[in-house]
Amino acid sequence: QVQLVESGGGLVQAGGSLRLSCAVSERSGRTFSIFTMGWFRQAPGKEREFVALIDWRGNRTDYVDSVKGRFTISRDNAKSTAYLQMNSLKPEDTADYYCAAGPLAAAVSRTFNFWGRGTQVTVSS
Repeated sequence: QVQLVESGGGLVQAGGSLRLSCAVSERSGRTFSIFTMGWFRQAPGKEREFVALIDWRGNRTDYVDSVKGRFTISRDNAKSTAYLQMNSLKPEDTADYYCAAGPLAAAVSRTFNFWGRGTQVTVSS
């Protein structure tokens, strides 16, 4: 079984920064390094949307247009942890943020097999 635990969410003023972390633990024998890691978010009353992904080697990243230039996804395979550095935050970034792991580097939620429970990010104006 693969477990993902997000941390780092909170309340921040517009223009501020937060760094989300996603710690991955596995009992199945699979290693963190084979997974594509992704971040998704869901704002109140809205559907979940893709935010960013990074492939298993860290060579490929992808972002939704609304966060390009502001958010950076990264990973540390030695620590089995993925990160989302969020800068220049805007009120419209307010959402629950979820990390996910899966075998494919595709920006669609159905390709991710494992999900965390989420961490809340609130950006005040």
